[in-house]
Amino acid sequence: MYKRLFDIEGKLDEGMFLFGARQTGKSTLLKERFKERIYYDLLDPEWRKFFKRNPNALKEALQDKPSGTLVIIDEIQKVPDLLDVVHSLMVDKGLWFILSGSSARKLKKSGANTLGGRAIPETLYPLVWPEVTDFQLDRAVQNGMIPRHYMVLDASKRIKGYVEVYLNEEIREEGEVRELEAFERFMEVAAISDGEILNYSNIASDCGVSVKTVQSYFQILYDTLIGYEIPAYRKAVKRKIVQAPKFYYFDVGLANYLMGRLNLKRGTDDYGHAFEHLVMQEIIAYKGYNDKKDTISYWRTYDKKEVDAIIGDARVAIEIKSSEQVKTKYKAGLKAFKEEHPDCRLILVSLEPITRKSEDIEMVYVLDFFRMLWNGEIF
Repeated sequence: MYKRLFDIEGKLDEGMFLFGARQTGKSTLLKERFKERIYYDLLDPEWRKFFKRNPNALKEALQDKPSGTLVIIDEIQKVPDLLDVVHSLMVDKGLWFILSGSSARKLKKSGANTLGGRAIPETLYPLVWPEVTDFQLDRAVQNGMIPRHYMVLDASKRIKGYVEVYLNEEIREEGEVRELEAFERFMEVAAISDGEILNYSNIASDCGVSVKTVQSYFQILYDTLIGYEIPAYRKAVKRKIVQAPKFYYFDVGLANYLMGRLNLKRGTDDYGHAFEHLVMQEIIAYKGYNDKKDTISYWRTYDKKEVDAIIGDARVAIEIKSSEQVKTKYKAGLKAFKEEHPDCRLILVSLEPITRKSEDIEMVYVLDFFRMLWNGEIF
């Protein structure tokens, strides 16, 4: 069992939309943290059918509950019509609600009631470093940090089942994907672009579909919380810089499975890509859990100078390398960025076991970086 960092009790005020990809642990968290609550699980087909037929039954069931009663509705996107009833119960009866789900897409598409700002959207991420007392870096790089996947030595069968459930229960229900096989192929091709700058034309060519279709497929990944974009840093000073975003799957284990990256070994390119993804995963979760306003972007010039993560308006520049020995060439992107942004803090994260500073670059062992990050010492 893992003790999750997400301070859901402290963030709850009247209402909350708790989003997160499947199996990140939303239901477990809610049941553990809130013992005294009324709970409806819309994954249960009986509850789902019942409330689809009669959404007002929720009001009839709760109308006599005292103000401040907490009601949890899991997988709210399954019956978005319930949100009108929820809104009424919040306004008229003073009830509190947590509405969880793995997709905001259906709520957006259906024009569902967003509760007039009474429910704050929050995200539950996969596990992060401080939540795992026996953290094993190579296991995390290979399996990812979805709880059920991290806990076993070989997660390939579980991730295979995860992908199949996602395709069949999330994507099929979207109703906009005519051929599930084409979307499955797209997910595999998108994995090749994981951590890379997006080129929609190349992906469309590899998938045998139109650019417009590829863009709509990516939007489905974003709306179902399976992927996200990292934008390019746009403040150009001297060098001409790339403007297209990068794409990441929400968990490195999923990207590894879709690319067939099994038995990752240190020193290989595949390990390096997965290692970078894991570090980015931690940075993104830290930002989300701590309500940091700083943007996370990347920087790349047309002469191929690059920095993996830029925090805020050039506050911190972070380069990520899986090498056990830092080489001079790894510092080139950071130094080029420093030329244009002289006040920026420079960090190079690697597997080199000694954290130290060389000139103006902090060279930080990855586990030290995780500790510093979650202690608020990075941003």
